[in-house]
Amino acid sequence: MTPTVRTRVAIVGAGPAGLMLSHLLAQAGVDSIVLDKRSRDEIESTIRAGILEQGTVELLDTIGDFSRARTVGRRHDGIELHVEGEQHRIDFAASVGRAVWLYPQHEVLRDLVAARLAGGQDLRFGVDVEGVDGGDRPRVHARGADGAALEIEADFVVGSDGSRSVVRSAVTGDHQNGYFREYPFAWFGILCEAPPSADELIYSNSPDGFALVSQRSPAVQRMYFQCDPDTDTTALTEHEIWGELQKRVPGTVLQTGPIFQRDVLRFRSFVAGELRRDRVALVGDAAHTVPPTGAKGMNLAIADVRLLADALAALLLDDDERLIDNYPERALRRIWKAQHFSWWMTTMLHTAPDASGFDRGRQRGELRSLVESAAGRAYLSEGYCGWPLDE
Repeated sequence: MTPTVRTRVAIVGAGPAGLMLSHLLAQAGVDSIVLDKRSRDEIESTIRAGILEQGTVELLDTIGDFSRARTVGRRHDGIELHVEGEQHRIDFAASVGRAVWLYPQHEVLRDLVAARLAGGQDLRFGVDVEGVDGGDRPRVHARGADGAALEIEADFVVGSDGSRSVVRSAVTGDHQNGYFREYPFAWFGILCEAPPSADELIYSNSPDGFALVSQRSPAVQRMYFQCDPDTDTTALTEHEIWGELQKRVPGTVLQTGPIFQRDVLRFRSFVAGELRRDRVALVGDAAHTVPPTGAKGMNLAIADVRLLADALAALLLDDDERLIDNYPERALRRIWKAQHFSWWMTTMLHTAPDASGFDRGRQRGELRSLVESAAGRAYLSEGYCGWPLDE
């Protein structure tokens, strides 16, 4: 007989969204179980980008000294936007009085895992969720690391299990149900052993294509340049990679060093057809994905969780269904704003393969209009730093 575990909220996925949701629910007095098919080491060691909006950092502050975002992360009050070889600084502080923090996602996960385990969270690694039954008494069907079957009966199930979400079908009826866009370009990304090339991130639009110069630590840089989605990461020598990056960031001398990781990051946008059905809901990449240009992915997931945590507390503690009924509408307001911002940043900074002379001239005009306008700089600053979580 398959053993059954009972909890108020079953959270599938121990990424930033799932772990933060468990924290907020615990603060409200709602117990939960968090499941993830990955091991703790896998979760904490997969290196991913991390630009944290101010609102995200403020929410991470609530886990106390476990959060190192302000002490280890680096506050950035702006970015550099390079247009036709000219360098323009977008001053977030002057435009909107806000900032972002450069703090990689795996570090956020280390902080959240440590905080949740210290708080007594039922956090189960190596559990493979095979499906979810919806309805008024949802059930999660899973197998543990030993292969033994496990069922979890909950008052509510939350899918925070990423873009390949198993939970999604229980909400949308079909894993593919939703709105989708794929872009005709990708990023060729590298990690290299070298000190930062600039104090702040550089977003460069050049005749040779887009490039982004970022950082991971004082000794490691993360850089990207626009490429074809089918590019072979082994096809270029290190010399050729540095040549591609340097010619796309004229006026800045890049700090170079040994390249120890290469990857190609495809660009896709997705919004699930539904975010909630009965007592199952989606958050984070299970509900939506965005291209990385606008740095919205993790921040949008955290914003979802902030709304859903309040809604679940009202539902499960006070039998008040108003917030959970309104969750999809409220979440989608920000989701579509973030989709637009990410699309806008992406199309403004990248050169489409079939771009005509007119398209390229129009794009230069758009960039000029942005950097030469206080209103344009303010719009970019607001979108990049994020809208208040209570919106």
